[in-house]
Amino acid sequence: MWDEAVTGYDFGPEHPMDPVRLALTRSLIDAFGLDRDLDVVAAKRAGESTLGLVHREDYVAAVKAASVDPASARGEYGLGTEDVPAFVGMHDVSALIAGQSVGAAEAVWQGDALHAVNFAGGLHHAMPGGASGFCVYNDAALAIARLLELGAERVAYVDVDVHHGDGVQAAFWEDPRVLTISLHEHPRALFPGTGWPEETGAECAAGSAANVALPAGTGDEGWVRAFHAVVPELLADFRPQVLVTQHGADTHFEDPLAHLAVSLDAQRAVQVACHELAHEYADGRWVALGGGGYAVVDVVPRSWTHLVAVAAGREIEPSSVVPEAWQQEVYRRVRVLAPGRMTDGRWPVGWRGWDEGYDPADRVDQAVLAARRAVFPLRGLLA
Repeated sequence: MWDEAVTGYDFGPEHPMDPVRLALTRSLIDAFGLDRDLDVVAAKRAGESTLGLVHREDYVAAVKAASVDPASARGEYGLGTEDVPAFVGMHDVSALIAGQSVGAAEAVWQGDALHAVNFAGGLHHAMPGGASGFCVYNDAALAIARLLELGAERVAYVDVDVHHGDGVQAAFWEDPRVLTISLHEHPRALFPGTGWPEETGAECAAGSAANVALPAGTGDEGWVRAFHAVVPELLADFRPQVLVTQHGADTHFEDPLAHLAVSLDAQRAVQVACHELAHEYADGRWVALGGGGYAVVDVVPRSWTHLVAVAAGREIEPSSVVPEAWQQEVYRRVRVLAPGRMTDGRWPVGWRGWDEGYDPADRVDQAVLAARRAVFPLRGLLA
């Protein structure tokens, strides 16, 4: 899913969410020739009825007003803040990004595509009645809501952004048709301060939310181990008809806004795992989204190009050299040297399976165990 206009999601030159990360990702995809194996689709903006599947009418009206007169936004509804500065045209471009994710969900559900990717999406912090954490409209939640509207009875959402997927969890807190799983840095250390293992869904949807709150400094082995210790068992039990995943690249050790120590190679390993899990448990139906990521040259374009390659069935070998033409484009745009290979030199990523036992003194294992003990019994699974 791509429309050049999504790069207009721009909070200004001092904001960490620089839209150059989207443009550079798109051009790196082309540099590897992946566009030859893809249908590149530009969906229309999400209209008010679609936005209303998740967002309140008064909030959408406030976004529209702030889009016309940014100076009028003074923090109400989370607009005009340091995190979400208002800008002219904000509604249109936010609705466009949402429309790409909704379009991706429609294509997968209707059988037009088995996999669909919107790396401009994954804006998972927006709430039904407010903006939050750089996010205006919650395209991930809107894609899931659209799947439910089309008749899906079970949708699983897996979020591996460094920040908790709080807006998606909140949107479906009372809906047992949606299973939300989030792996993120511990809420004591990082925005938005939610995503504790005890958050497992409302009483009427007990066990529909799972949260793995990882300690700062978690690296490749622990991160991949935590993913495999929680996600596959929950998907095997839930049997989703569609898998929606969010692949924020801000878990990376170079990201300036968080404290995990994950490499590009581990991010790729989890992307591959999500692809395999979609085929194992959701008949291959997979909607993959972007998300956070603020190392906008060295990390984000490579990570999301790997994601697109996995979805296209043309995985890029980690040892592959980054095309010279793209390296030149990076220097022309931002005057920095681009990375030379599609790896951080940590492939293959080794990890130990949960069935081999756990160490009660290990902080990552403690986080995994807390998540399993909180949610697994609610689903009739052994913790």
